[in-house]
Amino acid sequence: MRVLVVEDDPVVAELHRGYVATHPRFVVVGSAVTGTEALRLAATLRPDVVLLDVHLPDGDGLDVLTRLRTLPGPPLDVLATTAAREADAVRRAMAGGVVHYLVKPFTAAALRDRLDATWAAREALRRAGEAPALDQEQVDRLLARAAQPTPKGLSARSLELVEQALREAAGAGTGTGREGAAAGRGGAEAGRHGLGLSASEVAAAVGMSRVSARRYLEHLVTTGRARVAPRYGGTGRPENRYRPA
Repeated sequence: MRVLVVEDDPVVAELHRGYVATHPRFVVVGSAVTGTEALRLAATLRPDVVLLDVHLPDGDGLDVLTRLRTLPGPPLDVLATTAAREADAVRRAMAGGVVHYLVKPFTAAALRDRLDATWAAREALRRAGEAPALDQEQVDRLLARAAQPTPKGLSARSLELVEQALREAAGAGTGTGREGAAAGRGGAEAGRHGLGLSASEVAAAVGMSRVSARRYLEHLVTTGRARVAPRYGGTGRPENRYRPA
């Protein structure tokens, strides 16, 4: 995804560009130091994401946010990256449609989590767009997902692989490679019959411990991205089976 960095402090701008550069799915296509330049570059470069400072030399970054929404083309995902901590600034940013609000100074990991959430929300919307219509539950899941960064202790990449394993086992994914093949070997039969995968099968598919797989699966269930149901077999406790939502 293409990123435009809007920041008047050259040191901070370089820092944020470096943060973005560590993410394999995002690339910086331009930098602006004023609101006027930001609007010009957004119109010509057509970024997918804008990292927008609120305090700019030629005006209020939140006014720039409003004007960004009037540009032709697909909607932009705007992440506010600012030292502004006032409740009014946060309220205006939310009203303007920012997808995340990061208070300076923040770490590379904090920005990466928000970028991961932005990418995941875009992917979810893309997949949802293949359906003729969405029900209220699906809409609620999409809105919740857009604002949901990866929790501490969980890796965004591993979370993606776990979700991919569920989709592929259910016959709904299009991923390829080692993870997809492993998911197919570990649980495709269960997925084809609508039974989903167990935590052990997911662990084998993506190469992690069963305990870790369960943590990722429970997070997916909590955020509405997966469903869980017990499967009763012979003696002993029922086994939880997970499917994509």
